[in-house]
Amino acid sequence: MNILFFDLRESEKAFFERNNYKKIYPEFEITFKEDALTDNTKLNNEEYEKTCILCVYRSSILTEKVLKKFKNLRMIATRSHGFTHIDLDYCVKNRINVINVEQYGEEAVAEFALGVIIDLTRNIKTAMLDIRNKNINPKKYEGELLNKKTIGIIGCGKVGVKLAKIARFFDMNVLVSSYKDIPQFEKFCNVVPFDKLLAESDIIYLHMPFTTENYQIIGKDEFKKMKDGVYIVNTSSVELLNLKALYENLKTRKVHGAGLDILESDYKKGKTSSALGGETMSTTENYKISEKLLEMPNVLITPHLAYNTVEYIDYVLETLFNNIRDNIKGNYTNRVC
Repeated sequence: MNILFFDLRESEKAFFERNNYKKIYPEFEITFKEDALTDNTKLNNEEYEKTCILCVYRSSILTEKVLKKFKNLRMIATRSHGFTHIDLDYCVKNRINVINVEQYGEEAVAEFALGVIIDLTRNIKTAMLDIRNKNINPKKYEGELLNKKTIGIIGCGKVGVKLAKIARFFDMNVLVSSYKDIPQFEKFCNVVPFDKLLAESDIIYLHMPFTTENYQIIGKDEFKKMKDGVYIVNTSSVELLNLKALYENLKTRKVHGAGLDILESDYKKGKTSSALGGETMSTTENYKISEKLLEMPNVLITPHLAYNTVEYIDYVLETLFNNIRDNIKGNYTNRVC
């Protein structure tokens, strides 16, 4: 069975080299592509005719125009939890199965979030850039202790639980706002209404899947309810934040600092996948705002790194190929549609 594997990274190459994939997955004929699959991708006729499975990452934008070119496509396996980059309506109509990775490296994301919080509260980025430019001013680097601060976690999945436990080791007060009850939270933190979390948190952390209900859950009105000098950290979907409102509040110092793990290669080109309900970060307005955010010393922006560890990459690939095998056999493991 022929698989086209797009968005190949060095860490993924290492996985296949270490594990002798031709022996482990003898039923698959895999062709690797380093680029993403988009409207601009050019493949040969044989690849369009014989490909049964596409294996992609979020930087591939699978519109109807792209998918129609594959004559015998039966499955799309995305190496991500999110799937807004795939035209699900087209897949349903044409009986193309879509599978994702359910777990999203909760340990890796929670540890990364803590690292961002420490960087922001201790001015590490600013000090690093200053010493590189031989322009040291110790007064600029006075930081804040996490001890006794209140962190508000919006979202109660496994990442939120992990970060809450870590925060308790730092002797932080932990508030959680959630749309569902998670009893394990109540053992070591306080589950509170959303507005109470906004009003009492020194640090606000967002990690939840994007839905139409939580689009820009943090916007202009929500910033008004926050403490002066609050920190905002988002390691999940860009759609959860109104970037214009964030930028305005960073300028007035209502927000003391922000950490955003949401920029990817397609965003900086100003592209959009909004027709699929994709990342609003790709719009022209948000692109311009992101350029301004990049210039701010109290903003830390990274290109979707939170999950990106050797251990997690291995986990994703192993899990994904097991899921592909399951779905071929008729077991609907991690099937989106």
